Amino acid sequence: MIDIKNISFSYPTNNYIKEKHILADINLDVKNGEFVSMLGRSGCGKTTLANILAGYLVAQTGSILINNVEVKKPGKNRIVVNQENDLFPWMTVWENMKLVKSNEQEINKYLKLVGLEDCKQYFPNHLSGGMKKRLSLVRALVVNPDFLILDEPFDSLDYHMRETLHLELDRIFSSTKKTTLLVTHNIDEAIFLSDRIIVLGGMPTSIVTQFNIDFPHPRKSNIRTTKKFIQYRNAIKHSYV
Repeated sequence: MIDIKNISFSYPTNNYIKEKHILADINLDVKNGEFVSMLGRSGCGKTTLANILAGYLVAQTGSILINNVEVKKPGKNRIVVNQENDLFPWMTVWENMKLVKSNEQEINKYLKLVGLEDCKQYFPNHLSGGMKKRLSLVRALVVNPDFLILDEPFDSLDYHMRETLHLELDRIFSSTKKTTLLVTHNIDEAIFLSDRIIVLGGMPTSIVTQFNIDFPHPRKSNIRTTKKFIQYRNAIKHSYV
């Protein structure tokens, strides 16, 4: 359970820049096993909030509890996967996994989960963009964090690769039930993957509204053309401020 209470954040001032108030009074609960997406315009503070959740930034007010433990610094109970390539290029697939987990049986299980069991001796530059992203995801999952934070992880990929990885991520989520927060500006991506969508807006940023997404997991590509999906998309678009 993730409990976000009254989080506010401002970037500090100096001689040249005035204080910039980014987040105001953010209150949010995320249930165990829930997939939640945060949507909002570029620059609204989505990544700032993700960094506070990860423990990389400290909020001026409020608190964050993960399973009743307050977040005060980075920890292994939450792992961040972002759009940058975070793999070590001089290490093989196996060595990248071994760096975070010593249990070889667990490593094999997760590599098999994403179809990389035959790529153990490959270096990252031998992998496609999608394979690298799958490796980043399972390297995070093998640590068995309580909470997975995905900060626009598919933003650098083309449309076809993103759709393929949406299916892959949903399959992984369906099998692991890992509590997940996705930060994205892509409405269709959020609808396809999420149980719930949080829309952020205003300046400073606060929660504008929320949408519960009523599609069962695992999901299929054809839900994107359904009437219900289109209704969600239109409602979310109209909620932006």
